[in-house]
Amino acid sequence: MGAAMGLRPLPSSAQQTPRRGGTFRLAIPDFDSADTLDPQLNETRFMMALQYQLRNCLIEVGPRGELVPELATEWDTNADLTEWTFKLRQGVEFHNAKTMTAEDVVFSLNLHRGPNTISEIKSLMAIVTDITATTADEVRVTLAAPNAGFASLMSLSNLLIVPADDREFGKGIGTGGYTLESYEPGIGSRTVRFPNYWKEGRAHFDEAETRCIADVNARTTALQTGQIDAMGGVDTATAMLLSAMPGINLLQTKGKQHYAFSVDCKDPRFADTNVRMALKLAIDRQEMLDKILSGYGSIANDQPLSDAYPFHHPELPQHAYDPDQARALLRKAGAEGLVIPLHVAETPFSGATDMAQLYAEQASQAGITVEIRREPDDGYWSNVWGKRPMFATNWTGRISEDVMLTLAYSRESIGSWNETNWDNDAFNTALTAARGEKDEQKRKELYWECQSLIAEDGGMIAPLWADFLDAVSDKIGHGELARDWELDGVRAAERWWFTA
Repeated sequence: MGAAMGLRPLPSSAQQTPRRGGTFRLAIPDFDSADTLDPQLNETRFMMALQYQLRNCLIEVGPRGELVPELATEWDTNADLTEWTFKLRQGVEFHNAKTMTAEDVVFSLNLHRGPNTISEIKSLMAIVTDITATTADEVRVTLAAPNAGFASLMSLSNLLIVPADDREFGKGIGTGGYTLESYEPGIGSRTVRFPNYWKEGRAHFDEAETRCIADVNARTTALQTGQIDAMGGVDTATAMLLSAMPGINLLQTKGKQHYAFSVDCKDPRFADTNVRMALKLAIDRQEMLDKILSGYGSIANDQPLSDAYPFHHPELPQHAYDPDQARALLRKAGAEGLVIPLHVAETPFSGATDMAQLYAEQASQAGITVEIRREPDDGYWSNVWGKRPMFATNWTGRISEDVMLTLAYSRESIGSWNETNWDNDAFNTALTAARGEKDEQKRKELYWECQSLIAEDGGMIAPLWADFLDAVSDKIGHGELARDWELDGVRAAERWWFTA
């Protein structure tokens, strides 16, 4: 069944022969002073980068979004998609010299289940009824309902494998290519190559320094002056100039990332679907693309599945700038003269403040007053995101349609990743049906319905698909870049190398 549905692991692409050695210095803008090495709370890009240096998942995501064996060598499911079996790689060593077994996997997966879990992905794991070590190198996961794409969850950055019964996560013990030397939330980390790393052709650097630098100008200056070797979050306004500078290469990757403003659907100001649609029609997407992204992206349509997903809905009617219709919808909702606070910082994405100011100008033509509230960058994800009535947000996408839609829009995720508190019966019904649908055409139709419902009724105003823009020293070598996250799936320290 797994092979028939395309769920068998695919081989990773061939890469050039890398060179080993050196200290890799990476600057990342997305971090939080509350960051922790607890896999249950792996929110920011800085933490993802550090966790991937220290730990592995059962499955890795390849450059084209394919599922690649990592700590699991293969996986399969039963006929009704309710039992998944994972064969484990043998002889893998943790940093504390313990050999990984099925018991470690069971413990690690169970961290995200049950009433006491604080995991960000508890809604995704709620379908699991049992996790059993059938042998020393095999784990069986039983589900309450069919799920055709369950295996892809094993690639999520939260589902890292740690030693059984060891909750001292701050030590950074894992099976990854580097061991933890130092780590300070909001400042940075230093890791050293693990000499017994099981994965051939990876973790080429002797050391990796990951630095938290929020200001894009500071990151750019650090790269230009040779203080760092790579940076994420290039400013689109200066990207072309940066790419023309000697010794620097711009890495532009099209993927699943979308920039947006989200509203709380339970807030009285946004509870009426007519108000939410008015906000979507009050935004000029082409002007946003030209002025905010400088063309490094494309126009989005208030739903989260780009054409990088197999079941993207290409026939969904495109929302266009229509201030008159937006004004009419507000009148219909009894919300004429709408005044809304928009909370924003540069943490969600570089240019978020400029995008908010441009939106305020555009929305004023529909009689909407957008009051911009500047928030501190530090603590944005923990204090602002999902806690204010309207705020800037950035989604980079997820491994599959089900993961993306479940995390951000399902009823199960209200109170965690469902940032808009959107609860739509038709959507939840279609999403549940899609998980258990074996027929690909029917599954596509269900995911198309989900996208349509989000675009027409949801609380996310997403005008832009944003390309990933990273910049690196021309002494950095790499293979085909992943499309799921920036910085090569945030695995740059493991996948890249120095060419000289």
